[in-house]
Amino acid sequence: MSTIQVGTILMKEWPGMPLAIGFEIEPSLGEWTMVKMPDALTLDGKIHAAGWNFFFMAAEIKAMFFGSLRAAKVQSALKRILAKVKQQHFNGLEVTAIVARHFLGVPYVTVSAHCRHLQQSSKLDSAEIRLTSQDAADWANG
Repeated sequence: MSTIQVGTILMKEWPGMPLAIGFEIEPSLGEWTMVKMPDALTLDGKIHAAGWNFFFMAAEIKAMFFGSLRAAKVQSALKRILAKVKQQHFNGLEVTAIVARHFLGVPYVTVSAHCRHLQQSSKLDSAEIRLTSQDAADWANG
């Protein structure tokens, strides 16, 4: 598995996803896969060229952990963030910041991300429709 870094895009896997848009993915965190693209702008262009839309949600989601910056701890923070994303029924996430700091000599790291959502319609589906789509994808994955 590749290292999670700022700019990493994670997508909730559904049947035919990479073929529909034409991008490569690799397993990452459970049902979430990492999109192998140089950056979000390149991915967004590829998605629009395929006739799909890739929404960016303005609200930032953060998770923090104490200690130094290590891949395992970043993944743990991302799992907590992805649990929040799943509740909102979005199928994507973009890591927008990983910041290491100290407070009174104690190191801590904050991981920030924004929800993304991939769909064909140019109008963002409601949470209810996103849930139905997610349930269908979960059923198809077994």
